[in-house]
Amino acid sequence: MRVADKISAVRIVLAPIFCIVYLLPGSGSAPGAPWTVPVLWIIFIVSELTDMLDGMAARRLGEVSDFGKLFDPFADTLVQLSYFLCFVLEGILPVFLFLVVLYREFGVLFLRNLMLRKGVAQGARMGGKIKTVSYIAAGAAALAASSLRRLGFPWETERVFFILSRAAPVLFAVSVFFAALSFADYVRVYRHGA
Repeated sequence: MRVADKISAVRIVLAPIFCIVYLLPGSGSAPGAPWTVPVLWIIFIVSELTDMLDGMAARRLGEVSDFGKLFDPFADTLVQLSYFLCFVLEGILPVFLFLVVLYREFGVLFLRNLMLRKGVAQGARMGGKIKTVSYIAAGAAALAASSLRRLGFPWETERVFFILSRAAPVLFAVSVFFAALSFADYVRVYRHGA
């Protein structure tokens, strides 16, 4: 494993840790587990920063590889599906949009496997990068809403929670739109022989 791949691996380790902390008994939407809020934000931020840093490291150190082109998006998908699942279980994000994201991610994985059979290791494309930014925005809004619940803020923050809990699904819907466009792009690339 090269340096960039090790940075990507951090996300694979953090994904289940995020779920464990999020889903610990007594740490859910009811107030009472405020310690989980900074832990979840640290995991979220580190996960997203490593996504940016692994690509920079690969280019700067000349470590761009076929393995890295597949490992980086795999790590992205694992961490993003993990926190989206947590937000769906808490009722912040709608399950049907999560299913679209899940199907899209498996569809892209399938297309990448087909391309490998042609000898092409298809890395992330620009549409996938835009999708990722929109995933981050939706995830941050959902985590902010969850954080307010976990901290048990008094009534004056209910308006903020209301706004965040409405913004998160809207941002998630936008990210699903970009995910669908990105999937169509991968299909196009595959059909035209990469």
